[in-house]
Amino acid sequence: MASSLSLLVAIILCFSSLRCLNAIGKGYRLISIEKSPDDGGFIGFLQVKQSNEIYGSDITILRLFIKHETDHRLRVHITDAKKQRWEVPYNLLRREQPLRVFGKSRKSPVTVQEISGPELILSFTTDPFSFAVRRRSNGETIFNTSSSYENFGEMVFKDQYLEVSTSLPRDASLYGFGENSQANGIKLVPNEPYTLFTEDVSAFKLNTDLYGSHPVYMDLRNVRGKPYAHSVLLLNSNGMDVFYRGSSLTYKVIGGVFDFYFFAGPSPLNVVDQYTSLIGRPAPMPYWSLGFHQCRWGYRNVSVVEDVVDNYQKAKIPLDVIWNDADYMDGYKDFTLDLVNFPHAKLLAFLDRIHKMGMKYVVINDPGIGVNASYGVYQRGMANDVFIKYEGKPFLAQVWPGPVYFPDFLNPKTVSWWGDEIRCFHELVPIDGLWIDMNEVSNFCSGLCTIPEGKQCPSGGEPGVTCCLECKNITNTRWDDPPYKINATGHKAPLGFKTIPTSAYHYNGIREYNAHSIYGFSEAISTHKALLDVQGKRPFILSRSTFVGSGQYAAHWTGDNQGTWQSLQVSISTMLNFGIFGVPMVGSDICGFFPPTPEELCNRWIEVGAFYPFSRDHADYYAPRKELYKWATVAESARNALGMRYKLLPFLYTLNYEAHVTGAPIARPLFFSFPDYTECYGLSRQFLLGSSLMISPVLEQGKTQVEALFPPGSWYHMFDMTRVVFSKNGKLVTLPAPLNAVNVHLYQNTILPMQQGGLITKEARTTPFSIVVAFPAGASDGYATGKLFLDDDELPEMKLGNGQSTYVDFYASVGK
Repeated sequence: MASSLSLLVAIILCFSSLRCLNAIGKGYRLISIEKSPDDGGFIGFLQVKQSNEIYGSDITILRLFIKHETDHRLRVHITDAKKQRWEVPYNLLRREQPLRVFGKSRKSPVTVQEISGPELILSFTTDPFSFAVRRRSNGETIFNTSSSYENFGEMVFKDQYLEVSTSLPRDASLYGFGENSQANGIKLVPNEPYTLFTEDVSAFKLNTDLYGSHPVYMDLRNVRGKPYAHSVLLLNSNGMDVFYRGSSLTYKVIGGVFDFYFFAGPSPLNVVDQYTSLIGRPAPMPYWSLGFHQCRWGYRNVSVVEDVVDNYQKAKIPLDVIWNDADYMDGYKDFTLDLVNFPHAKLLAFLDRIHKMGMKYVVINDPGIGVNASYGVYQRGMANDVFIKYEGKPFLAQVWPGPVYFPDFLNPKTVSWWGDEIRCFHELVPIDGLWIDMNEVSNFCSGLCTIPEGKQCPSGGEPGVTCCLECKNITNTRWDDPPYKINATGHKAPLGFKTIPTSAYHYNGIREYNAHSIYGFSEAISTHKALLDVQGKRPFILSRSTFVGSGQYAAHWTGDNQGTWQSLQVSISTMLNFGIFGVPMVGSDICGFFPPTPEELCNRWIEVGAFYPFSRDHADYYAPRKELYKWATVAESARNALGMRYKLLPFLYTLNYEAHVTGAPIARPLFFSFPDYTECYGLSRQFLLGSSLMISPVLEQGKTQVEALFPPGSWYHMFDMTRVVFSKNGKLVTLPAPLNAVNVHLYQNTILPMQQGGLITKEARTTPFSIVVAFPAGASDGYATGKLFLDDDELPEMKLGNGQSTYVDFYASVGK
């Protein structure tokens, strides 16, 4: 009885302490550390202090690797000292490999307490082991895993559960951890769920893990009146929950390793530059991709697509790219053509006509390959053994064609086969780009499935997402039912729910458990290689699922949003986040993917969407038609907003070049240009293009005014440069915003190259240039700068010095 009472007291005491609740282990002690003679890094060994069985057994000995890889980048890598663990493949995301020293741990006196770099200094405590990273310039600690004064536990490292925390100042502003739709704006909010595991979950579901996984955050602090930004990447593709509590941040990861990279900044632009120098610079985009795009699932035949193009021309609304969703396929099968509704000769004649005009054509492609013995793509895939397997057989799933197998893009044979199929299809239909969708990967069924006998699956008719295979749950492995349950889909769904079971495996026995979130990334790499080989031109790829480094190969749209005011508002935050993730060519479905969209909302949406880096109208199969010419008022808004976009094409293309060279986002939060102005740290209803062009849209129903925040300086209205807002110390201004008008302002000290616009980029590029020079309003002295990059945009590379490009720096000054 006394024993039971003491246990009860212990439990009560434990539950009264948040730290006790969070503590899963006693941590590790550092038993040795020494400098590597080969690469300038440091290698240490950690020994678990006290093992337990919560979420599995602790790994006894860990290897620690620390290296200042550049003046502004520090890496801390922790893994099992005795055997290799899963990491993001080095051949996919190319980077330095830490020294692979296994089984050589030894106890020796720890004499090193600090490892200094030019800007970042790492220090550590030995027992229990923790480490801290601080700036040399101001002494500010940017990451600290010590639990001495915080409500979190020590570091935990088990086979299927890794945990580590850092303390944070409460006034730090954090951004990142995507992909999710953040209802509260771009700035992270304490105690909201942040789960990273790629899922086909519609984008209108808020604060839920969506199509991409980007375990990186930017931290912006104002220290004694001076702004400092840094960024932290945990390079890990396993599912994870991140708990942000305001004063601390805790990672709970279900596999892999701790592979932290710290980027010193100190400006937000410096941070993104340093981040993309590691993960890969964003892909150069062809000039035409910066034009307007029109798509819809439900353009059922060539005549409908021709009619859409003609109606845009009649309405005098710019249009560069016409898209086809799955309607063009034969039974939704990849690399096929529906010869009834898209007869080959008629489609080729249409493409020949639009290509002569300068327009482009892009089609969708899903990874699921229909299981059909008469289907050549399937036959060749089986012959080359390219599919993901389960228990020795290709894993069976269901997507739009019905039963499908999924290609394994980690297999070199798959990459070759995929390239051959793209080549064959391109010879059939001269597409200008590819849209890779459903690559989280999405599956209409869950578990281990078979094709039912004597039953058509799917039943035919309209497309639907109901599973028609016969399936049983797979929960009998530690991969499918891990000890720690991440908050998948927002309600702790099993990891294999509506996707590939995590016990399935890829090339060389790689578990889906580890590789799940890099599926879309690996497909984008394979698709990029294929298009480059086939076309010999700069590829254009749009991918729904993304991972760290995806921006090097593909653009992104934010998935299945709704035609609601909230989805319009959220689209800005998501777009700005992807700029931080190194995927600057991003946008949302203008006017919403589904359901019906009110006319007023569509007006306001094109006034925002005309300034997305990737600007496309797209709608669902079951949604009413909502091309921009469908309403007279929307057509007027489109002519105004897209008319300005097409005048700004030289500016946008130069931003595309800057993104490719330095990682700089095309669309940016205001704090990128005004980090001293703390009032804009949480601003998510306005954004910048480049450093100086500000968009202040209407985001609420019935409003004909907009409250806009103007950082200090002079701001000129782009539609009427006699209208100028002068903001001495920063201020809120009420701007008129009638239905067909959008507020776009140019900041002082800027030189903006423009052309006269047009209905297609091919024509717009040939019009005369004009130069806008914006000096501070009323100043007797002033200066301004700008830049312009132009090239042959079909060249695969975007660079200077090839005889096919021009770069101009503009300078202007005025005195008295």
